Amino acid sequence: MTVQVEIANRVDNDLVVAFQRLIPQLSKSNPAPSKEQLESIVASDSSHVLLAKVDGVIVGSLTLVIFHIPTGVRAWIEDVVVDADARGKGVGEALNKFALAEAKRQGATTVDLTSRPSREAANRLYQRLGFKSRETNVYRYDV
Repeated sequence: MTVQVEIANRVDNDLVVAFQRLIPQLSKSNPAPSKEQLESIVASDSSHVLLAKVDGVIVGSLTLVIFHIPTGVRAWIEDVVVDADARGKGVGEALNKFALAEAKRQGATTVDLTSRPSREAANRLYQRLGFKSRETNVYRYDV
């Protein structure tokens, strides 16, 4: 299986339908984004929606956020999802490798992500790609 990864530069019906299929596999508590929400994300200078395709069909997505702060350029990987039928076939690896290369190309010095411990395969992938667990506290404030 050949996986092609690209950065979304427009929102069409295929993208909307793909997110309607993929997001429920990622999160049971968050609805799939609307076409308008996807357009806003794709148009953002800091968010890069990466799409993994096999035979022209979107089978996975990753959002790479690149931002400038006083101490440099940083990147964050969010909302990585691979369609259940495509898991274990290199899609997640292709998405992450593309994201790491793009972050480096844009000057990021670090790339962070979080992953629930229950996502064992994803955690093994991240470690295999060279991500290191950090001694840090992650805090969340619900607004």
